[in-house]
Amino acid sequence: MAIIPPPPNRDSVTTIRDDGSRPFLYPADTRGRFTQARRWSAFALIAFYLSLPWIKINGYPAVFIDVAERRFHLFGLTAAAQDLWLLFFVITGLGFALFFVTALFGRVWCGWACPHTVFLDHVYRRIERWIEGDAVKRRAFAAAPLTAGKIFKIGLKHSLYVLVSAVITHSLLAYFVSIPEVWAMIRAAPAEHWGAFCFIAATTGALYFNFAWFREQLCIVICPYGRIQSALIDEHSLVVGYDVKRGEPRGKVGTPEAGDCIACNRCVNVCPTGIDIRQGLQMECVGCTACIDACDDIMTKVRRPTGLIRYDSQNAFAGRPTRWFRPRTALYGVLLIAGAGVTLWAVSTIRPANLGVTRITGAPYIVSEDFVRNQFLVRVVNKRNQAARFVVSVNHGPATLRQTGLTTAVEVPALGEIVQPLVLQLARSAYTGPFVFEVRLGDAAGSFHLERDVEFLGPEARLLREEAEEKREREKK
Repeated sequence: MAIIPPPPNRDSVTTIRDDGSRPFLYPADTRGRFTQARRWSAFALIAFYLSLPWIKINGYPAVFIDVAERRFHLFGLTAAAQDLWLLFFVITGLGFALFFVTALFGRVWCGWACPHTVFLDHVYRRIERWIEGDAVKRRAFAAAPLTAGKIFKIGLKHSLYVLVSAVITHSLLAYFVSIPEVWAMIRAAPAEHWGAFCFIAATTGALYFNFAWFREQLCIVICPYGRIQSALIDEHSLVVGYDVKRGEPRGKVGTPEAGDCIACNRCVNVCPTGIDIRQGLQMECVGCTACIDACDDIMTKVRRPTGLIRYDSQNAFAGRPTRWFRPRTALYGVLLIAGAGVTLWAVSTIRPANLGVTRITGAPYIVSEDFVRNQFLVRVVNKRNQAARFVVSVNHGPATLRQTGLTTAVEVPALGEIVQPLVLQLARSAYTGPFVFEVRLGDAAGSFHLERDVEFLGPEARLLREEAEEKREREKK
């Protein structure tokens, strides 16, 4: 006997029964313009996700989060650990972009670009349909008694699930250690890379659990975006909806005074979260457009206009005009532009090197008979993938300020760093009190420079004068 899912109910989540158990969904396959577009889009996104560690830009993968070396390579741009503050602006900009897109187009991200939806609908469910058949056959297969044939199909399906999960996990690991290093780890014994081995095992298991069983529950229960999107959209946002005026009252073909909806429930059968879109916009809807293609196919067969279920705003479904420019979109648009601008500015501040100047621990300054001396440690980080020569200079200080250390160009290896002392001395007679000077770093080619303002410390000039006068008085005596 086939497993029959409970009828959709707007007052509760369809995938939770009254006794708290969870019915497994078997969404039917669809064909149509949106399904085709989503399929090609998904294949392009999967190729994009999996190919990034293979594509090299400036000698490094397009996206390489090199945690071990504290370097982050993003599409040819290299950032060091000191540049992590930039992530705040990048993440904020992406967040504002998502808010703006959601206010205009609803959950288009969930249905078209979210990695969970992309891999679930276009990889794992493809495997399931290939092995077990369409939705009707899959339901019957799940309810059928256990036989050798059923065990074989279940084993094959889950073996492929594990294999695909492992491939995704290894590709994810390559974002952090690079493809050659992943290949070296695969060929070595697990004991040689316990951390990576445990990561692979745990992540593969988590992906397998999610895509083999948890599925739509991730969108409904765990993902916060599904819940906050209801606060981001309004009656003017573009959503997947049902035209109640045209479709109601429902009735079979030929029923007098019936609307265009023939109550075939095809839209329910294809829904990956088990809802009935005819009950109105619901939190579980991920905007996958499966119900649009399913309904259009039925409307074509019964020779009625398509678009009974379509992309439109709730105002349009109610016969009111849709306004694209409104306070919500204006606010999100301003925030998006501001976030994008700040992100571009922050990224533009990244330089191929970092300069750090710290005072050597101990006495902040040293006073001798002739000089006031300050001692610093200068740290130069080369973020390029080739060795470079750098010049350190001291500017905006008194003309008699004498520099010891870093007086010649220094060579820093590729993605390396050096730490060298810098000693500055100023004659007591020229010292008039603490002052600020500039430590400047530039490469030998003069293509860029960095500056750090540093304070030269010392006693009050009055104390030095009094000490000098006392010394002269002693010498006279």
